[in-house]
Amino acid sequence: MNVHFISIGGSAMHNLALALKEKNYQISGSDDEIVEPSKSRLANAGLLPSEMGWFPAKITADLDAVILGMHARADNPELLKAKELGLPIYSYPEYLYEQSKKKTRLVVGGSHGKTSITAMILHVLQHANMNIDYMVGAQLTGFTTMVKLTEEAKVMVLEGDEYLSSPIDRRPKFHLYKGNIAILSGIAWDHINVFPTFENYLLQFSIFIDTLEPNATLIYCSKDADLKKLVEAHPRKDITKIPYSSHQHIQNEGVTSLTVNETEIPLLIFGEHNMQNLQAAYEAYKCLGLSDEEFYEAIQSFKGAAKRLELIAKEKNARVFKDFAHSPSKLKATIQAVKQQFGTQELVACMELHTFSSLNKEFLQEYKNSMDLADVAIVYYNPHTIEHKRLENISAEEVKQAFSREDILIFNESKALKTHLESRNWKESNLLLMSSGNYDGIDVDLFAKELLHKH
Repeated sequence: MNVHFISIGGSAMHNLALALKEKNYQISGSDDEIVEPSKSRLANAGLLPSEMGWFPAKITADLDAVILGMHARADNPELLKAKELGLPIYSYPEYLYEQSKKKTRLVVGGSHGKTSITAMILHVLQHANMNIDYMVGAQLTGFTTMVKLTEEAKVMVLEGDEYLSSPIDRRPKFHLYKGNIAILSGIAWDHINVFPTFENYLLQFSIFIDTLEPNATLIYCSKDADLKKLVEAHPRKDITKIPYSSHQHIQNEGVTSLTVNETEIPLLIFGEHNMQNLQAAYEAYKCLGLSDEEFYEAIQSFKGAAKRLELIAKEKNARVFKDFAHSPSKLKATIQAVKQQFGTQELVACMELHTFSSLNKEFLQEYKNSMDLADVAIVYYNPHTIEHKRLENISAEEVKQAFSREDILIFNESKALKTHLESRNWKESNLLLMSSGNYDGIDVDLFAKELLHKH
């Protein structure tokens, strides 16, 4: 097969390119900018374009498929050439479905927890030596790529993102996977630039249920009131619906353990939200016909996915965690997890307003009380990012009012934020850094190690 990638440098796109090369496909690609780690990984595989830009001459009649990345534009010259030649053009999720049509597809959806649940499932399946294909939204320990595609695997595990598929396909990605087994972890309004109302956002999850294969199994979090109402009211009668909540567990001296038949099983992860994620993974594992013993043995060594309550520095009784949390519900759950696990220690929670939704003045009001459980709450945002996204400017006072916390600290410059954090005493304290960005260029991992080392 001869496949060309338009926008090959994307996080998801370059992983798919690497996976197809492993299947001995002939791969070519273009992009106008490729950054690390995509750049090095593509270069090591011999797939890095020799020069940046779009080159219609690369689009030839002998291509079996053209895969269009979300970061390309609808008027991309390579896309226009592919249309002119009548070539098969796929979005990223469409092509994953094409590769998995004959497999059992396990799709993990929901506004939060998708990556963690998918990672848990992959971890225990790998531990059980089960050959599976997959696509996950973060780099996982023990997995070389975020995408694996083979002819032999009979099951494919797919993280089902609700964001749009491509510049010319405005359907959410998870509508295209047509799961045989599906998980929905919860619904919390996000992506306001695409789904302008909560009702419109909610509709996408109802459509997702419509797309499931006949006689599919739907595993859903019954603790989420909106999701519970949606699933229970959905008219499909052929679907088996399995509700879940948190796995039974206890916390003792900073360690969370599962309780199973009066046995305690210690974990490396923690937090109520992770206990929900774990239960979802367990229910999915059972649907694949595997044993409880294998699941509980494997889950003990699960460390979590990258940027999901990831411990990046530790010195005595001080820790720094980084997390991808950026929406209000994610903030609240992540802060609660750290506070419950290390309740006697001060928690400094720092989040960056970085996404389109979070920087939208109207949506900002959704953050009310989301950081109340932190001992110290810090919000960082860059006015230039707001300008770049062509949004209305937000003042520090408006941010303070939105979070409804009088003592919240607001920073607009990354240097000032670093100086403040360096000035604090971190003895018996934990720092939680939450962002889908990097605080305008801070090497978070290096900064965390240096910060604790000084104390």
